Amino acid sequence: MNGMSTRVFLELLAREASAVEFEGPVLAARTAGADAATLAELEEAKLAALKVRALLRRRARREAELSALFDTAGDLAALRDLDAVLEAIVHRARQLLGTDAAYMTLHDPDRGDTRMRVTDGSVSAKFRSLRLAMGAGLGGLVAQTATPYSTADYFADERFRHMHDIDDAVQEEGLVAILGVPLKLGGRVIGVLFAANRSVRPFTQDEVVLLGSLAAHAAVAIDNARLLQETRSALEELSEANRRLNAHSEAVERAALAHDRMTGLVLRGGGVEDVAAVVTEVLGGSLAVLDDAGRPITGDLGGPGEHAVRARAGRTAPSGDADRMDGADRADGPGRLDAAAIAEAAQSSRTLGRTVRRGDLLVASVDVGGEPLCTLVLRTGRQVSDTDHRILERAALVTALLLLFRRTVAEAEGRVRGELLDDLISRPGLGGLGERARRVGVDLDGDHVVIVVRHDGGRERAAFWASSRATLEHGLAAQRGDEVVLLLPGGDPGLLAKRVAAELSASLGHPATAGACGPVRGIAGVAAAHREARRCADALRALGRAGEGAGAAELGFVGLLVGEGRDIGTFLDSALGPVIDYDARRGTSLVGTLTAYFGTGGSLSRTAEALHIHVNTVTQRLDRIGRLLGAGWQEPERALELQLALRLHRLSHPTA
Repeated sequence: MNGMSTRVFLELLAREASAVEFEGPVLAARTAGADAATLAELEEAKLAALKVRALLRRRARREAELSALFDTAGDLAALRDLDAVLEAIVHRARQLLGTDAAYMTLHDPDRGDTRMRVTDGSVSAKFRSLRLAMGAGLGGLVAQTATPYSTADYFADERFRHMHDIDDAVQEEGLVAILGVPLKLGGRVIGVLFAANRSVRPFTQDEVVLLGSLAAHAAVAIDNARLLQETRSALEELSEANRRLNAHSEAVERAALAHDRMTGLVLRGGGVEDVAAVVTEVLGGSLAVLDDAGRPITGDLGGPGEHAVRARAGRTAPSGDADRMDGADRADGPGRLDAAAIAEAAQSSRTLGRTVRRGDLLVASVDVGGEPLCTLVLRTGRQVSDTDHRILERAALVTALLLLFRRTVAEAEGRVRGELLDDLISRPGLGGLGERARRVGVDLDGDHVVIVVRHDGGRERAAFWASSRATLEHGLAAQRGDEVVLLLPGGDPGLLAKRVAAELSASLGHPATAGACGPVRGIAGVAAAHREARRCADALRALGRAGEGAGAAELGFVGLLVGEGRDIGTFLDSALGPVIDYDARRGTSLVGTLTAYFGTGGSLSRTAEALHIHVNTVTQRLDRIGRLLGAGWQEPERALELQLALRLHRLSHPTA
């Protein structure tokens, strides 16, 4: 009986019978009336046979899984089409796990979510176009946590956040049981691989491991495809770079030759005109070199009445010759250009750090410390290359170096002159001042005018301009705090102040206000003239005449009061003192209210509008002023006195 039972179970194992068939021998023996010992022996043999059957089936399944993984690895080794490999992986996942569907989502870095990439067994178009936010749905949870998740019943599972659009797509597809595993590259999740069933079904640990193995292969395939694409792109870029290198070798050599020639010019003591001649010889066309204010240094911009020397192929012509050029000759120069367009192009060049094109013009500009230094404007009738741009940029740099050298020399001389003027103002009793003045070509025994200039911003530019002007006119210049001081030969302070204010305003691009005093002779009068010139400059600004120049004689009654030795303190105290003191003690604005009241012709409503306050407030303030100043303060003579006092108060307290 034992041998026969063993053979029966072996035969069942050999033909891979179903589990229920292994109950047959036990039932037959029980029907035949076998004793209890025999039935127990058969039951034991049956259990052993079922264990062997389960083991064989696991091994068979494992063999199929390994075969599938081997085939997947082979696909990766022969990778040609990433989509085809991913489709094969998803299809194998569906077959090995025996599910109704399998699919894969990949991370979209541009939108920060995951999108459906490959499906197998799907029937819903909505499901195939599904997108999942990070952390939303089962797939979003897997992507966010980088951990496998499974659910036997998706809609009854509350472990993850259900989203309406995701649930609708899953319901339309009819999925119930879902398993998802992450696709990982290192520690980064790039997507999720899923297996899903349309009925309730739990997933075993072996199935989770199997799907994870397929996900690992998919991640490798995606990474290999990325590396392959990067390699191809790198090869293409290398090939293109090599082509460009070969194509530009001649141009680079030409640029190097031009650079060597310009550098040699600098070493031999050449000037800006020589550099311009090299540029026009190498690039052709015509060139204009502009200074920091946009004025031509060399070349012809064709501005109204403004012509400088013109550099063409190594020759220069004086401005008179440039004026006599006929129309054909002028046409190949930069021509009559819009100054605003040139300034905009120069600013763009400095911002970008390279040459910019405007029509048929090339513009290269250089700055130092944020301040423009020089601009080169080239017009050429031929097509220009990037190398031509670089040549013009190098020429601009060399020109900037030459101008910086000139500026350094000028600044050194200006420093000597500035220290001398500072000593004349601050230490007039210092010995040797006359001798120091003679060394720099200044005769202190002649008539001179002291000019004080107030300006807002551009301190270094203003100091450089003043130093250059003083050198040209055999005078002195110094920067003292926020003011520029000049000592220039002459006897008309008003005329010199007007000229200085106009020229420095043009150079700075914003108003410069100049007060002057003179003429003075010798050392002793310089300090006093400086004090009066300062008061004149402050008076001009207080009078709303910023950007103008004047001496005390041009300021009318204000000039009489700001002149040396004039005391306005007593007048202010007697006329306006109580109001000024009240504002100082209480922090009020009665002086400002009184100024606005007179300024609007005594109109309460316009005063209130000017001060942005209510008319009642104006009335209350004026009542307070009346009590402080006493009766009759609005009478014509008293009102005129108060208005004069208010004006003088502004002059003596510019910030009030």
